[in-house]
Amino acid sequence: MIKKYLILGSFLASGFLFAQNKNTEEADELFANYRYVDAIDEYLELVDKGKANTYVYKQLGDSYYKIFNIQEASKWYSKAVQKKQDAETYYNYAQTLKSQGKYEEANKQLDVFAKMEPKDPRAIIHLENPNYIPKLSSDEAKFTVEKLPYSSKEFTDFGPVSVGNTLYFVSTRNKSNKKDKWSNQPFLDIFKVDQNGTAEPEPIENLNTNHHDGPVTISKDGNLMVFSKDGHEEGLFKKGKGRTKIAQQGLYLAKKVNGEWKYIKPLSINSSEYSVTHPALSDDGKTLYFASDMPGGLGDTDLWKVSFSENSLGKPVNLGDKINTPAKEGFPSVRKNVLYFSTNGKPGLGGFDVFSFDLENGEKAENMGTPINTEKDDFSFSMDLDNKNGYFASNRDGIDQLYIAEGICKAELLNLIKDEETQAIIANAEVAILDEQGNKIISTQTNEKGEVSFEVSCEQSYQLEISNPGYETKMVTIAQPVDGVNKKEILLTPEEVEITETEVKLDNIYFEFDKSFITQQGAKELDKLVRVMQKYPEMNIMVKSHTDSKGSASYNKKLSNERAQSTVQYLISKGISKDRLSGQGMGSTEPKIDCGANCTEDEDAQNRRSEFIIVKK
Repeated sequence: MIKKYLILGSFLASGFLFAQNKNTEEADELFANYRYVDAIDEYLELVDKGKANTYVYKQLGDSYYKIFNIQEASKWYSKAVQKKQDAETYYNYAQTLKSQGKYEEANKQLDVFAKMEPKDPRAIIHLENPNYIPKLSSDEAKFTVEKLPYSSKEFTDFGPVSVGNTLYFVSTRNKSNKKDKWSNQPFLDIFKVDQNGTAEPEPIENLNTNHHDGPVTISKDGNLMVFSKDGHEEGLFKKGKGRTKIAQQGLYLAKKVNGEWKYIKPLSINSSEYSVTHPALSDDGKTLYFASDMPGGLGDTDLWKVSFSENSLGKPVNLGDKINTPAKEGFPSVRKNVLYFSTNGKPGLGGFDVFSFDLENGEKAENMGTPINTEKDDFSFSMDLDNKNGYFASNRDGIDQLYIAEGICKAELLNLIKDEETQAIIANAEVAILDEQGNKIISTQTNEKGEVSFEVSCEQSYQLEISNPGYETKMVTIAQPVDGVNKKEILLTPEEVEITETEVKLDNIYFEFDKSFITQQGAKELDKLVRVMQKYPEMNIMVKSHTDSKGSASYNKKLSNERAQSTVQYLISKGISKDRLSGQGMGSTEPKIDCGANCTEDEDAQNRRSEFIIVKK
């Protein structure tokens, strides 16, 4: 279905310029009038009779490609390219291969295409990045994708637009409709469904006709609609061969009156010479984006924009080569000045991929990557009014169905580090972020503005550990952050180390049970002593390590001595001369609280300590 809506009446005729003969006349005429299903039957009959050649194989490939039967298109293209073909055939073949996940073979076909048409923008893009697939597939996902429950393989659904709790889309689910000869499916109708309810989707009876209707765009207030439909009833068609009429898509205005949609009028940009379709209103409702094969484009179908009001339109403006390619672009939508659209003319994961483009500062359209895009066709993407979740269509399961792309909450922790007393910013402070289990994830420094930021998930809490010479190390808990920027000002307390006549007083140095290695907490405290000894280069220190009285005397003596020596070694590692340091393990011989064998847990904790005795000032 997507192929038909992106074709819009514009086809290449180069394939008919060679290898035609009387055997193919009937099939060729059907192809020329876009009756691909019938044309396929005629070409296959030639194959069965042994009258086929590479021209017939190419025409079969093109016919299946037009109706998006990728497997069959690929099969016949593979036979066609056994002899030299036109460049576009190699390009189309590559697209079918990508849709099957055969990226390496697809790149080979694109190499041939690029050699034949080196100036084609698609060739230039391919040669700049011929192995883009692995990189694209490894991009961090911003969404989780789930099929919507009311979309099934029984119908073709696409073009979802969310307005509040209502989702609008187009579908072939009205089985009472006539069948379209191109697709052999019922004509499309516009439907809506309450996303919070259990009722089945219902058609918009006031707008649907006997031919194709939709897709739609709706203003943010939900009261104005621009929708596309076939031009049979308005006389928007051009004649094909014989009695065939080829309808052009046009855009039409509707308004909600007393809760019901009421058709108003066609838009002035409609024409019987070309199609305008796939409408998309900007957030302010002043610009209308659309797809068209009108003159002045860069490729098969391009994206355009026009100034919009209910009463008048401006002059259409092509969006240019940052968006458009020589291939097909369609299904635009806009939210927060970001344009989303689908194309098969830019590097992608498959047939049609969804791209985004910043309308204010964008230089390049960005592929939205997995899981939005797959090796199949992914298209008609739009964001909800809150700009949180997206909706789109994909044939990844064989037929166009509706999906929701739920945004993965991404938070930025933006922290400003300042001096608690002077309010001065602190540059080059060390800031580490730890997970809920206390594992350090990453450590970095504040910039010249005293700022540091981390991109994190919203689904867990974090801790920040901030340290800077001359300040107390600070731990800050960040409860589950919200989506977007989370700003926080963090004040560091200037370090004040008490120095008496006999010792340098630090907070307790904690060791793990039965261990003597320096912990992270211990290192932070000992760094204060390093700075004191750097400030007073004549000072000599003896480290005295004490235990509680729970173990044997010999055990306590041994363990405390090991801890004292570990402490000394840490200070030496920080540049303090070993001649200025000594260490002694005291075991439990000098308790701070002499409570014998009846010590409480608190008293034991006070007895387990390190002292930093000043031997020389």
